[in-house]
Amino acid sequence: MNDETYLWLEYLYIGLLGLATVAIVWVSAIVILKLFRGQR
Repeated sequence: MNDETYLWLEYLYIGLLGLATVAIVWVSAIVILKLFRGQR
C-alpha cells in the first residue's frame, strides 16, 4: 500500500466519523425537542 491509499482511507474514516457524529447530534436534538414539546 502506498501513501495515497493511506490518505484515502484516512479521509474515508474521518468522513464516516463525521457522518456518525452528525447523525447522533441530529437524532438527540429531535428527541430533546419532542421531550420539551411533550412537557407543555
